[in-house]
Amino acid sequence: MRRLLLSIRDGRGFDIGLVSVPLIFLFAMAGLPLIYNIVMSFQEVDMFSLGTFARPFVGFKNYITLFSQPETWPILGNTAIFVVASIAGQFTIGFALALFFWTGFPGSSWLRGLFLVSWVMPGLVVGAIWNWILSGDFGVLNFLLKESGLVAANIFWRSDPNFSLWAVVIANIWLGISFNMILLSVGLSAIPQDLYEAAELDGANVVQRFYTITLPMMRSSIGALVALGLIFTLQQFDLFAAITAGGPNNSSNVAQYWAWDLSFRQYDFAQGATISVIMIVFVMFASVVYVRSTRHEVRG
Repeated sequence: MRRLLLSIRDGRGFDIGLVSVPLIFLFAMAGLPLIYNIVMSFQEVDMFSLGTFARPFVGFKNYITLFSQPETWPILGNTAIFVVASIAGQFTIGFALALFFWTGFPGSSWLRGLFLVSWVMPGLVVGAIWNWILSGDFGVLNFLLKESGLVAANIFWRSDPNFSLWAVVIANIWLGISFNMILLSVGLSAIPQDLYEAAELDGANVVQRFYTITLPMMRSSIGALVALGLIFTLQQFDLFAAITAGGPNNSSNVAQYWAWDLSFRQYDFAQGATISVIMIVFVMFASVVYVRSTRHEVRG
């Protein structure tokens, strides 16, 4: 201990303190709650035993109970639809905008900065905005659809079981477009222009250059973006709370909102922790697959 204090005083152990402080903070703020949540998923916990540690362990009973409930699989299906549709929509529109601004034109930097407004806005604010846009009686979206002749009557996006989930998907796509655009723009700027010039001299057209140069060179950026999009989408809670609250009849309910509802509305903390653990395992598995694939790509 004395040697460590002397090394820190002499400056030789400054790097140890510099690294250890954020690691301790990260463990206290993220590691301990994670461990606490995992342990709670194997216990019987209610509102009376939540503040104590006198909780009986029940093994995998919470997991068996969860998957035996009739609403589990529809909610997991909603979660899969929400994640896939959100990531696909954000990536497609974000990539198109990144390519558009990559061409360069007067005012492109200023206009691209405006797209970041949606990303820095709180989720509840975005939800309030889309509540107004998706309103069945006086919403802007219904007005535009009826004026263009695409629909004849108002669509009640938030209260119709056929559209409630897609209402949140649309809002989440809009929220994540700017993030996708910025990360993809960084990846595009790292591609050497010599490759495009050589391909153009060889007679490759725009589409051929995109599939033979742009996409292969953007593989790492796209993989990172999909992994981050998966994590951010599975964490999305504010939009569901502000727009549909998981209704009607669980038609727009997803795993992350269901975990909150079970824990803080129904006071079934064990079941809420069980859903959270399942989501954590899925995200960690996807992250490991991505890291291994990129590592293999670098070595190759």
